[in-house]
Amino acid sequence: MLTEFEGKVAVVTGAASGIGKAMCERFAQEGMKVVLADVENDALREAGRDLERRFAESGVEVLTVRTDVSQPDQVSALAEATLDRFGKVHVVCNNAGVFAGGRIWDAIGTDWEWVLGVNVMGVLYGIRAFVPVMLEQNEPAHVVNTCSMAGLINMPLSGVYNVSKHAALSLTETLYHELQTVDTPVGVSALCPELIRTGIGRSDRNRPAHLKRGDEEGTPEQEMVEAAIKASIDAGLDPKAMADRVFEGIRNDTFYLLAEEGGSWDRACRIRLDDIRERRNPTTGALSGAN
Repeated sequence: MLTEFEGKVAVVTGAASGIGKAMCERFAQEGMKVVLADVENDALREAGRDLERRFAESGVEVLTVRTDVSQPDQVSALAEATLDRFGKVHVVCNNAGVFAGGRIWDAIGTDWEWVLGVNVMGVLYGIRAFVPVMLEQNEPAHVVNTCSMAGLINMPLSGVYNVSKHAALSLTETLYHELQTVDTPVGVSALCPELIRTGIGRSDRNRPAHLKRGDEEGTPEQEMVEAAIKASIDAGLDPKAMADRVFEGIRNDTFYLLAEEGGSWDRACRIRLDDIRERRNPTTGALSGAN
């Protein structure tokens, strides 16, 4: 279990904004050396400079590495750059994520390729690049994979995203079980945020040109849900709440980092679990009024 953070090394993907940026700030507050990775180069450089300015007096060391997590060689290069600079790694947050909406039967192949490439393969590549290093170090360390409450329930018009987040949660649960089979101080957590003020509703800005939809490929349903996500995200929780949730999860070795108990997301999750236990058809509208 990782309980001492001063001087340790944290790596965060999707670090230029939202939850990733907030996690970097929290780790810096704890005196950690921070590696920021993001596909958006200008925003990444600014986030790195801002972190250095804010924590100049405490001498926090910062490294920025432009990284497309859907590309395994770039994630491997991120690990190499981290080790070249700092020698070790103690926290890895596979946090980068994107969103595409619409009906499942309307989603085009590039929707699936883009979202699964970032949200699933990006997590897998992070595990492959960093977990062997952590195991070899044999020191307290922790992996945090950003999944989603959408990895526990299934909202309509978000099928591609739902599938990606269910897969990310499955990867993370499997990693937890496999780490239990070896003698290691490496822990793992699944961060499942509710609606947070992040840039995921505008993640199309980073969609590679060869994976973009053509002008004729969008549908009214896709436009509607993507506009709704942008509006909902803008009214969501402060990302700092997730950074605090992550830090406490690491310190207490907690696996499931979920929405607060008693809220609409928690109720929707419990309804789905009851549907499964009672072998009844999925309950529709379970998430109405989510906040």
